[in-house]
Amino acid sequence: MLKNWVVVPTCLPLVRRRCHACASERFRASGKFRVNANHKLIDAWLLARCIACGETVKLAVLERMNVRSIPPELLNRLHTNDSGLTAELLQDPVVQHRNRVALDWDNAWRLDTGGSDQLADEAIDVSVRFAARIPVRPVRLIRDGFGFSRAEVERLIVEGSLVSAIRLSGTLSGDFTFTLKR
Repeated sequence: MLKNWVVVPTCLPLVRRRCHACASERFRASGKFRVNANHKLIDAWLLARCIACGETVKLAVLERMNVRSIPPELLNRLHTNDSGLTAELLQDPVVQHRNRVALDWDNAWRLDTGGSDQLADEAIDVSVRFAARIPVRPVRLIRDGFGFSRAEVERLIVEGSLVSAIRLSGTLSGDFTFTLKR
């Protein structure tokens, strides 16, 4: 029996970065952009607010780029504060590295199992797909998807009743499959 599960974001993740004003480590992306042009060069930032004190920081999206080298569609999306662009840029590894930030996905995703979580007496093949690059432990997904305890999932792995081509004990953000033998 084949099942398809999808890990879906429910909201924008928090941005992990130290606040200069209050030493908090969490910011919420506002979804607004600031664009500044200096002659033929343009800068663009994504604005984020500290969840503790409300201090605003700018996350660099474009730095000293020639206006002609930027696609007009991107400029339009920046000027209209496109929320889809906010989600795309937050997940972009280049933007994360440039701004020295990480994403906090706690309580910002859900597992969609398709509504059928009954266990059959036969082997169950599950294909897990990620709608966004959300780092999650496969053990947690299996626990949530089937309603097992964490200890029970780990026991099934040790027994060989839960198998996969990838290591189930780490953290993943890419598609994978596993088989539960009953």
